[in-house]
Amino acid sequence: MKAGNNSGFGVFRATGIYVGAILGSGVLVLPAIAAQVAGPASLLAWGLLLLFCTPVAFSFAEMSRQQPDAGGIATFVTRAFGQRASVVAGYLFYFAIPFGAPATAVIGGEYIAHAAGGGHETALLAAGLILAAGFVSNAVGIRVSSKLQLLLMALLVALLAFAVAVSAPYARVENFVPFAPNGYWAVGGAASLLFFCFAGWEAVTHLAGEFRNPERDLKRATWLTLVVVGVVYISLVAACVAVLGPGLAGSSVPVAELLGKGLGSAAAPVTAMAAAVLTFGPLNTFIAGASKLGARLASDGVLPRVLARGAGPGEVPSASLAALGVMASISFALAAAGILSMEFQIGAASSCFTAVTAFGLAAGVVLLRRGTAAWYGVIVAAAVMVAVLLFSGWALVVPAFLGLAAVWAGRLLLKPAAPPTARIVVPAVSPQERSR
Repeated sequence: MKAGNNSGFGVFRATGIYVGAILGSGVLVLPAIAAQVAGPASLLAWGLLLLFCTPVAFSFAEMSRQQPDAGGIATFVTRAFGQRASVVAGYLFYFAIPFGAPATAVIGGEYIAHAAGGGHETALLAAGLILAAGFVSNAVGIRVSSKLQLLLMALLVALLAFAVAVSAPYARVENFVPFAPNGYWAVGGAASLLFFCFAGWEAVTHLAGEFRNPERDLKRATWLTLVVVGVVYISLVAACVAVLGPGLAGSSVPVAELLGKGLGSAAAPVTAMAAAVLTFGPLNTFIAGASKLGARLASDGVLPRVLARGAGPGEVPSASLAALGVMASISFALAAAGILSMEFQIGAASSCFTAVTAFGLAAGVVLLRRGTAAWYGVIVAAAVMVAVLLFSGWALVVPAFLGLAAVWAGRLLLKPAAPPTARIVVPAVSPQERSR
């Protein structure tokens, strides 16, 4: 087992990375989208995903603790099912970033534009700057950006708690009725969209080698993150439902409206700040994890070799980072031109991350000790992730295409393991037989 490195980050910086990966800009818009699908019952989807993400989080932490490596889930899958299967998991995560990163930036940009009183051009400009900041921060190294992220995450949690507090006097119990206007089956559809807000545990697995003491700090950071994310998500979404009522489903900026209830016009700068931090956090972590993964995949020979530089702990995977930047820029340009919708980008990224998570959990069933609570939890969580994936609908086209591409790359570029050389056994000959 690798012991980490003395210059890596400890439990609090690790928690900042974790919270930044999970607590993203999706919470700015997805409470409204989920309410359109399931009404106030969408709260059940948030709660159930939080519950089932607990074994996900700890199984990934345990497998990362056993072998901290830049390959993350791809490494787990290699250990469990072989290298060709790991290529599929690696492709799903790496190539999901060009879909998810621009969508994340656009969500933040729209909030900032709303707060500033700007239009579509302002939103695109803000989104472009946020997207660029995520790549620039990783170009200087994850250890430098992780210090900034810890500070920003503390500020973010304070801002969201403030939003809930100032809007509390406007909460109404009658806004929870009818609780499930579209039936409880709609909760599943809401959960498939909301997984975008819970993806991130898999992103941190690629950064486990950067921890100073992964044996100790991975689980501590996981506990702290679950508490922070659970309290923030449930309290914020419950406040949105209780305060905004039926208007939540039609809102494009529900958190801004929540702040506006308590602060009036003074809500604008607070909203803009929260949006910027919420957007930067997951971008920073996902780009960091994916760029490391890309370098590892290139080292294994299933991506161009030029991307392999910087796979080691503390190194900057500059070529892999640049490749992601180019792909994300193209995706952002297509979205800005109206060719790709934000819903398509979110759905594509969410289905890829769900598939990656299911892959990692399947590896956990093989790698974790049988009969333990963690092992049973992984089985249940894996089944839930597969069910959530099936609710993705048309978005399944993207992970299906990436999976086929990965299978093709694995067959074409990975050399099959050489069969063991047959050993010729020469029978012993007695002295009497030699004398004949």
